[in-house]
Amino acid sequence: MKIDEITQASLLYDFYGQLLSKRQKEVMELYHEENLSLSEIAAEFDISRQGVHDALKNAEKSLKSYEEKLGLVAKFQKSSEAVKEIDGIIDNVIGRLQERHQAGAAEAVNELKKVKLIIDKLED
Repeated sequence: MKIDEITQASLLYDFYGQLLSKRQKEVMELYHEENLSLSEIAAEFDISRQGVHDALKNAEKSLKSYEEKLGLVAKFQKSSEAVKEIDGIIDNVIGRLQERHQAGAAEAVNELKKVKLIIDKLED
């Protein structure tokens, strides 16, 4: 599994993990969060390595299905990108206003800084 696939699987799990069966959740957590191998997980549950592999694939398939239907991860990623873009635009505007030193510019800078604080809170 590639890094992007691992990241995507983790995101899907964060959003939809509670919808999985108990066994699927346990296997996903051990594999993705605890970084245990398929063999180690198999020993933990006293099942075959293939059984663990199948449980992982079924869980990932379920997570992808939830995302196809609900699209929460895609919406989250789109919102995050929009917030970053807005944050960058605000930085540019603040910089230009501070260079001008015009009356009213200080007030505008302060208002934009308030907006940036709100954005920063969203990113935490």
